[in-house]
Amino acid sequence: MTTSLARHLAGSGITANTVSPGVIVTDGMRQMFEDGAAARGWPGQWAELEPLVVAEYAPNPTGRLGTAADISAAVAFLVSPLAGYINGINLRLDGGIALVP
Repeated sequence: MTTSLARHLAGSGITANTVSPGVIVTDGMRQMFEDGAAARGWPGQWAELEPLVVAEYAPNPTGRLGTAADISAAVAFLVSPLAGYINGINLRLDGGIALVP
């Protein structure tokens, strides 16, 4: 769909790209894992808990979960003049999770 839209908009000066986020930390997600940490024998504070969550639920080469700031920074780049030659791509923002077997 993205490449088709990019072709359709050819010559208009408009680029078409998609952003595909991986696992993104939200307040609700953080709270869910903090609330269930004791039952698993895990520490209750997010700073100590996140590496365990990453290892079990979303192993990735970056070693952390994504944040809203990660997504907004990528989108800000794609809509800026710095990305004017980027067109028809899907930008995976997943910490490299697709690379993990």
